[in-house]
Amino acid sequence: MRYLALCTDYDGTIAHHGKVDAPTIAALEELRASGRKLILVTGREIDDLQTVCDRLDLFDRVVAENGALIYRPATKEERVLGEAPSAAFVAALRKRGVERISVGRSIVATWTPHENAVLDAIRELGLELQVIFNKGAVMILPAGVNKASGLKAALEELKISIHNTVGVGDAENDHALLASCECSAAVA
Repeated sequence: MRYLALCTDYDGTIAHHGKVDAPTIAALEELRASGRKLILVTGREIDDLQTVCDRLDLFDRVVAENGALIYRPATKEERVLGEAPSAAFVAALRKRGVERISVGRSIVATWTPHENAVLDAIRELGLELQVIFNKGAVMILPAGVNKASGLKAALEELKISIHNTVGVGDAENDHALLASCECSAAVA
């Protein structure tokens, strides 16, 4: 077996409107039965993902928060790969009128048109953060954290080389994931 793991995005890739359909579940079960590993790589926070996806048990690892957290469905253990968001940063966003803010273990997310407020707050506080855009979402993460870095950590746990992976995604925040996998596909 050349490819030992399928590394797939969630929203817009295997899930539509937050749900994975029965034929996709069946295909994932078949792939897993072949001895290959399944890794879900998503921008969603793990708590949110658990409310919309009732089949996380299909996956050997979940890379959540756009690469900032690894979740092990079999044991329900979490491993945070980035620093926690600064309370001062979140307060600075609220001070600038950003009302829709989601704060995860390491990610802070909001929506356009608040990208300028995000950049202003980062600049004002002198923070070393990166901003990743995805279909209107504005995701703020520690520098160097993305889907590729999170996948690398998950693969190390599973003792699988990146050269034995297939990556599938659909959006801007999947670029790093797709570029890192040996074989990649983007869905429309």
